[in-house]
Amino acid sequence: MRFKLLGIATLALIAACSKAPSPPPQSGVTDAMIAAPPQGEWLTYGGSPSEQRFSKLTGVSDANVKDLGLAWSADLETARGQEATPLMHDGVLYVSTAWSMVKAYDAKTGAIKWQYDPKVARSTLVRACCDAVNRGVALYGDKVYVGTLDGRLVALDQKTGKVVFEKTVVPNQTDYTITGAPRVAKGKVFLGSGGSEYKARGYLAAYDAETGAELWKFHTVPGNPADGHENKAMEAAAKTWTGEWWKLGGGGTVWDSITYDPTTNMVLFGTGNAEPWNPAAAGREGDSLYTSSVVAVDADSGEYKWHFQETPEDRWDFDSDAQITIADLQINGEQRHVALHAPKNGYFYVLDAKTGQFLSAGSFAAQNWTTGIDAKTGKPTINPEARYEKTGKPFIGAPGAIGAHSWQPMSFSPQTGYVYLPANGVGQGYMAAKDWKASDIGFQIGLDAATTALPADKAVRAAARKGTTGALVAWDPVKQKAAWTVPHTGPWNGGTLATAGNLVFQGNADGFFNAYAADTGTKLWSFATQTGVIAAPMTYEIDGEQYVAILVGWGGVWDVATGDVYNISKAARNISRLLVFKIGAKGVLAAAPPLQMMPIDPPPFNGTPEQVARGGANFARYCSVCHGDAAVGGNLNPDLRRSSYINAPEGVRSVVIDGVLMQGEHPKGMVSFKSVFKPEDVEDIRQYIIKRANEDKALGVK
Repeated sequence: MRFKLLGIATLALIAACSKAPSPPPQSGVTDAMIAAPPQGEWLTYGGSPSEQRFSKLTGVSDANVKDLGLAWSADLETARGQEATPLMHDGVLYVSTAWSMVKAYDAKTGAIKWQYDPKVARSTLVRACCDAVNRGVALYGDKVYVGTLDGRLVALDQKTGKVVFEKTVVPNQTDYTITGAPRVAKGKVFLGSGGSEYKARGYLAAYDAETGAELWKFHTVPGNPADGHENKAMEAAAKTWTGEWWKLGGGGTVWDSITYDPTTNMVLFGTGNAEPWNPAAAGREGDSLYTSSVVAVDADSGEYKWHFQETPEDRWDFDSDAQITIADLQINGEQRHVALHAPKNGYFYVLDAKTGQFLSAGSFAAQNWTTGIDAKTGKPTINPEARYEKTGKPFIGAPGAIGAHSWQPMSFSPQTGYVYLPANGVGQGYMAAKDWKASDIGFQIGLDAATTALPADKAVRAAARKGTTGALVAWDPVKQKAAWTVPHTGPWNGGTLATAGNLVFQGNADGFFNAYAADTGTKLWSFATQTGVIAAPMTYEIDGEQYVAILVGWGGVWDVATGDVYNISKAARNISRLLVFKIGAKGVLAAAPPLQMMPIDPPPFNGTPEQVARGGANFARYCSVCHGDAAVGGNLNPDLRRSSYINAPEGVRSVVIDGVLMQGEHPKGMVSFKSVFKPEDVEDIRQYIIKRANEDKALGVK
């Protein structure tokens, strides 16, 4: 009897934690359609629940792709990074843009049908680590779903764009954002959030597709033990943390990768870095579960099923939020249902999708944070020098926080057996900050980014640029090695699309949209986009004609934060458009407007070394994430070396303390930092910027 009562109590607890969803839609876009899309339709972010980004269409192939031309294009009003993958259903192309806007176009002609602006406050950028981006929408039933940068889940009517429901789904308006595309299944919308550089506690949640009501939530890191743990998974995770991690959130945010696997009825998702990056800043020791991991939960209840941690004791921002692809592969003579994953840390993992069992890993990019991976367990042996908070020395890590592979989607071709991976070759300096304390605004990562900032030295800068690379890698997940590689000028190139026409499509940071032979990597076609491309393409078919569509528009964290190397590729400017191609089309883009850039013409430096040291430290902590390493700005946000505001103390003070740029009818997004800065702090920052501007002017920077 006691056993039965315990069973009933357990069932009651599960029922209390997860609520029954509304019935799945029986018309419009259904689960069955998403699993097996009608001919020519692209209904979900990754093309199918498996997230393979593979199209069976052959109307465009290696034999005729040379005749691919621009069918139509649409200019976008948002001059920020464009990261979304369009969806197509019933002749309509649905796309989200920067600032979480949504647009619907006639997929054949490009005529606009409707557009929706959630009117996200520009001040939200202060808690958005990596630009005002959005990676896409979801289609389900008769609705379009989008997660907004300020943390809302919005459902729109597919035909009109009118709001059906709108729910704020993040815990607060200081630490969380949403940039990822929702996924849908079984009457639910699955969505996480960003915020692991702030004070966020990561989670994945399921929402009712009809009402937006929360059905279940799985946290990725434990909360305050004094409050009790939500489940056994959190109890187990808490044993891998020390200190008072919960006061800074813990991190582990699910900001992108979500894959529903119908075969197992599980949702697989990746988690972000532990927070803060520097473990000593929070007294953190141990693996810090379930950060930087792939986690699987039951799709119905959110109950924990398994996890595999790719980066234990993460201190390098090695998120595991890159897309997770499901495939059936022959491994060691046995057919296996597997999850394929290439996170930031530089290793390509093959896991059993049902159990999480580690099957294999291979290094697809240069890395020095480990000395190897255990072939049986998949656990890395961490390079002692990589534990920078313990050595007290700077560590030049490969890869850096940008990652050997970030969010840019990879694709998998069942025909070739290859995964087509946008890889980065990027290093970064890590140095633990001394006497670091948390604040109520800005990044909370515990690093001394001033010490590791790139100096105004031509030789050092040249070496940094030479060592910063990118590539398109065709990776064989069974053999765990590259089949072929196409080098790129630099990193931060676009996601990929594979097709049954023996093609792989990818845009790049040099400003070209290219097609390659999927089996050999031979370039077969190219189109000049006038801007760097970071999004992934998709394809669809209408009236027997195949179209290929892609959002173009340079941006993201590489532009806003990386300083001197931001423009290593040739198209580091933003001209945001939706481009659609088909065979035989002859469309051309309007000429690109000239790039306007103010000269570097600073006032003379008359500050003190002490001011520069203090100002450099504050700039690195609070300003560099938007205005670039060592005050070298990109093209999206103002390059402060070129700003007229630095000519007088009151100019910078009016912006940084008084918040003058947030005033008026059209606020610019630069919020006041008066909660952390006094006037003398702002003057220190001004003197640092003036010194940096004079140094670069002396180097001949225009």
